[in-house]
Amino acid sequence: MPSTALDLAAIRSFENLELLARQLVDGFITGLHQSPYHGFSVEFSEHRLYNPGDSTRHVDWKVFARTDKLFVKRYEEETNLRAHLLLDVSPSMYYPSPGHDKLKFAVLAAAALTTLLQRQRDAVGLVTFAEKVELQTPVRATSVHRHTLLLAMQQLLARPTPSSRPGQATDVAGVLHAIAQQIPKRSLVILFSDMLGRGAAEQEAALAALQHLRHQHHEVLVFHVLDRATESNFDFQDRPYIFEDVETGQEIRLQPAQVREQYRAAMRQFEEDLALRCGQLKIDFVPVDVREPFDKVLHAYLVKRGKAR
Repeated sequence: MPSTALDLAAIRSFENLELLARQLVDGFITGLHQSPYHGFSVEFSEHRLYNPGDSTRHVDWKVFARTDKLFVKRYEEETNLRAHLLLDVSPSMYYPSPGHDKLKFAVLAAAALTTLLQRQRDAVGLVTFAEKVELQTPVRATSVHRHTLLLAMQQLLARPTPSSRPGQATDVAGVLHAIAQQIPKRSLVILFSDMLGRGAAEQEAALAALQHLRHQHHEVLVFHVLDRATESNFDFQDRPYIFEDVETGQEIRLQPAQVREQYRAAMRQFEEDLALRCGQLKIDFVPVDVREPFDKVLHAYLVKRGKAR
């Protein structure tokens, strides 16, 4: 299978996100032969007898060969997939540094998925959020709409890091509950977030919101985006640091060696619990390291998904 990995310098050289997304999708389709997302919303339900005048497109010829009778396949839904891309744009997503941050991975991956889905005539919408929803677009399948979405994502990459504010919090749970109430039919919901909250209660609320989406029969995919060297492994040099909460501005002075083992244990437990709960809810959970090429991560997931279907 041909590799679709791109040099990071080449990725950074693209000022046109639409062009980058189109080139990546060409690579994905070439490597995968066909999109693993195709046919998501077309679920076979039952057969019915063929009536004169019906289209022969859905005639089940295998059944005809066995019974010598014409039956038509009926589907629960014959419209294309409706996908909702949810991008966490809170200050923590701008970590660790401009041009290498978690938001950049999320935007590049979301752009590629937007192009992939639109090419299949699937409808796509974009939601960006932090404390509340900042942008919510309609869900459409046109090329003009795709251009609008990619332009909005491009603007995210260009905007400066938002400043921290005391009391500020990312409300993943609130946004997911709102989306679950608004979406009128079964859809694919793709969330890009670091899922970092301020304690067990907030984490539990986010998981309850994901469960709400599943209860509404939506398919859910979570890209858990972290800088794993520092956020998971706490790999800082052993010297004094001032660590700042990028969302609240709160600061703490310490030497990494003093808390590294406890921190790693806590983060390992957090990530394991999140992956386990997503598995229990039948949510596709994709751990992401922003230091890896985003197209490599996305391609590996699409290959895995294609094999599983």
